[in-house]
Amino acid sequence: MLLIRSLIFQVCFFGSAVFFGLVVLLVAPFGYAARFSMCRGWGHFMLWAGKFFCGIDYVIEGTEHIPDEASVVMIKHSSVFETYAQLVTFPPQTWVLKRELHWIPLFGWGLALMKPIAINRKAGRRAVTQVIEQGKQRLAEGIWLSVFPEGTRMPPGETKKYGISGAALAVATGCPIVPVAHNAGDLWPRHSFWKRPGLVRFCIGPPIGPAGRPPKEVNLEVQAWIEAKMLEISSVYQERAARSDVEV
Repeated sequence: MLLIRSLIFQVCFFGSAVFFGLVVLLVAPFGYAARFSMCRGWGHFMLWAGKFFCGIDYVIEGTEHIPDEASVVMIKHSSVFETYAQLVTFPPQTWVLKRELHWIPLFGWGLALMKPIAINRKAGRRAVTQVIEQGKQRLAEGIWLSVFPEGTRMPPGETKKYGISGAALAVATGCPIVPVAHNAGDLWPRHSFWKRPGLVRFCIGPPIGPAGRPPKEVNLEVQAWIEAKMLEISSVYQERAARSDVEV
């Protein structure tokens, strides 16, 4: 049954992504708010599909921490779940993403209308500058910016140095950073077809203010909060920590 449920969900995922990409194209003349409402609708559908077909339930914790002002969201990246869960959690937003996603027919074309910051991940400092310059424009429009600071989905229980662009943008604009940790990777790890039933805790942390601090210091604080929260909520993190203690 796990195979069948995972297969049905996968079909729903790809089919709905194409469908909603087309819908975004159709409502494009009505402005960004209309386009984002379609994206949010897709997020709701995917959360329903995950629960209905695969038994992936979820709870969103810490909504009281969401600021009133447009902010930078930095999210742990270990699954696909967080890519659509953020749509129903935060105000109208856009994303820092790899430019290759724009090349996907229908889905990518619709995505390009959502004012994302599409970067060349090999561009280094130029990509950071692009995020700062275009991010200032998005935040000035009241559009939140979501960043996956690890740059790619990490295996459950692992992390790497966080990219600096989100923190650099926050320092440049003075806007807060909202850190997010979740344990979706325990149930649906990267590059995996299998989706196991369980509860995803999608945890929003207190805003981190960048004022008067260098981006590196802010970035380290964000990573420390996210990784500490991961150890609290992720069974895979806890198992890896236990193994490390035994080895020591």
